Amino acid sequence: MGWIYLLLAGCCEIFYAAAMPRTDGFTRLWPGIFCAVFICLSMYLLSLATRTIPVGTAYAVWVGIGALGTGAYGITMLGEDRSALRIFCFFLILAGITGLKLLTSDER
Repeated sequence: MGWIYLLLAGCCEIFYAAAMPRTDGFTRLWPGIFCAVFICLSMYLLSLATRTIPVGTAYAVWVGIGALGTGAYGITMLGEDRSALRIFCFFLILAGITGLKLLTSDER
């Protein structure tokens, strides 16, 4: 169950990271509320995941999911750089996440 919580926490991180520019430094009410809700939900789900997944692994995977998802959002929706080197770097993050999942026991 911890890995499901961690996946959901990472998805929440993508939502808040993608919404953050719309907050205008948290000066806009509704985008700020949206962002704050997903930040809190992400942290809560991450805390649930750390019940069964070592904190270092959970945190690294959580950040990686957020980085990959937000990077994909930036490339597809915001027209950010699609260079082969950048995509390769994202692949390295994915490889790290996969390695951590494969090398971590599911329960403490």
